[in-house]
Order: sequence, then structure tokens, then C-alpha cells
Amino acid sequence: MSATPAPDVERTIEYCEPEDVTPVEVEAEGLDSTAPEYLRDLRRELTHEGLYPTGLVVDVAFDEDGTLATQREADRLRGFVRAAAFLGAGSVTVRVHEVADESAVRPALSACAERARREGVEFDVEGPVTVSDPDLDPDEYVG
Repeated sequence: MSATPAPDVERTIEYCEPEDVTPVEVEAEGLDSTAPEYLRDLRRELTHEGLYPTGLVVDVAFDEDGTLATQREADRLRGFVRAAAFLGAGSVTVRVHEVADESAVRPALSACAERARREGVEFDVEGPVTVSDPDLDPDEYVG
């Protein structure tokens, strides 16, 4: 059981004020870096332009056999999850284009989904592989 109280979204919404911003979905390939300094400056520039990053889209390919190659791609993806949280984006959409070894990829993606959950970011996978959502029944999958 968590020591922190569950968020009261309804109460929080009562105190919200509308902002004149344009929601944008950021493509990961458009980022020059995931370094905090770069992301801080990017967030400031987006705000200055009246843009708000609502999501980050990442294209991935697990096209090489082997756990090292899978781990490299998963590490890259974790960096984008962190970047999304830093930018204030509420979601990461992962577009998986190729999967060489689904038995290695599924746990890697599940670990990334758990990381996203801890960062307060939704995690969605599109493509030929599914991952279990830790908040759902273990027999259910999202993809």
C-alpha cells in the first residue's frame, strides 16, 4: 500500500484554467538529444511558441537476434520515456516495425511500460508484439 494519497482528479480539474496552447505530438526522430539540458531548452521553446507536447512517438525495430541488441533498443526506448516525462508529455507511443525474437522483446517492452508507469506516462505499443499492462489482469494484453 502506498503512503501517498491517490490523486483526486475531479477536485484538481475544478481548479484548472483553460490555456491557449496547441497540443502537439512529438516524433522522437525530431529530437536532437534526450539530454536534460536539451529537453529543458526544447520545452521552453515549445512553450514560447504556444505548443504543448502531449505525446512522444518512437519508432523501434527489434530486428536483430540476441539479448544485447534487444537491450540496446530497450535502453534507447527508456531514454525516450524519460524524455517524455521531462517534456510533460502524457504518453509514449511505440511503433514497433520489426521483431526478430518476440520472447526477448516482450519482457523488454514490459519493463519499459513499467518504467513509463512509474514516470506517470501512458505507454502504448503498436505493431506485431503486445505487452501486458501491469494495471490489468495478467491474461489481458494491450498493444
